[in-house]
Amino acid sequence: MAKKQNVHVVPNGNMWQVKPAGSAPVSNHRTQAAALAAAKPLAQARRSEVVTHRPDGTIRDGDSYGNDPRSIRDTKH
Repeated sequence: MAKKQNVHVVPNGNMWQVKPAGSAPVSNHRTQAAALAAAKPLAQARRSEVVTHRPDGTIRDGDSYGNDPRSIRDTKH
């Protein structure tokens, strides 16, 4: 089985990009919130994770939309 390709929300100058792992960016947005809204359906379709980065590029957060083998309850949603 192929490894799932996570969808990253990354800074790009003054914009935010939605970028599937190992692929070219699929969209640019003025705000991080808009980029997250665009990334969520893509991650749901891929049954993968949205990985949100900070403006300095470090990882801020992750949200899984696939079969997560861990039995941890989601406390954010």
